[in-house]
Amino acid sequence: MDLTLNIQQGESEFILACINNEEWAQKKLYEDHYPVMYPVCLRYANDQEEAMDILHEGFIKVFRHIGKYQVGTSLKAWIKRIMINTSIDFYRRKSRRRSENIEEAHYLSSDNPDAISELTAEEIIEALQELTPAYRSVFNLYIIEGYSHREVSQLLDITESTSRSNLVKARQKLRVILEAKGVIYER
Repeated sequence: MDLTLNIQQGESEFILACINNEEWAQKKLYEDHYPVMYPVCLRYANDQEEAMDILHEGFIKVFRHIGKYQVGTSLKAWIKRIMINTSIDFYRRKSRRRSENIEEAHYLSSDNPDAISELTAEEIIEALQELTPAYRSVFNLYIIEGYSHREVSQLLDITESTSRSNLVKARQKLRVILEAKGVIYER
């Protein structure tokens, strides 16, 4: 029991140091979470430079709102939520509002459902970055982050049918991208 209290006390002191803008604490928080948060941002970005912009903007928000963090909960999850929301905000600023018709979308399936599992993380991110921001955001939120279409529609300010349509079209586009790279072959 004392160990748990000491850990929480240590976390409280660390968070307090971040609130007080102590450089050592902010540097440690950044360095500890950068390796996990950069790939999150990269999944939403067009390229590495854009991912770094999102990451840095996200950390600015983390430092600005660190006082709202509840000690004892998952700091990593709290920061990840901020990074995802920052990515969505970035997408909103960059994208035009378009409505996609779900009747135009068709579901694609692969004879080789394990084809993706054979790819490296870099190959998957490269393929995702070739998607439009609208398709990439829906794909990331629904497939990778596990949001429902209702939640995706609320986060991106689109309809649920647009979320579904964009997901189907993202899968179609990813299939084309991966086929061009020789990863998935036509039936």
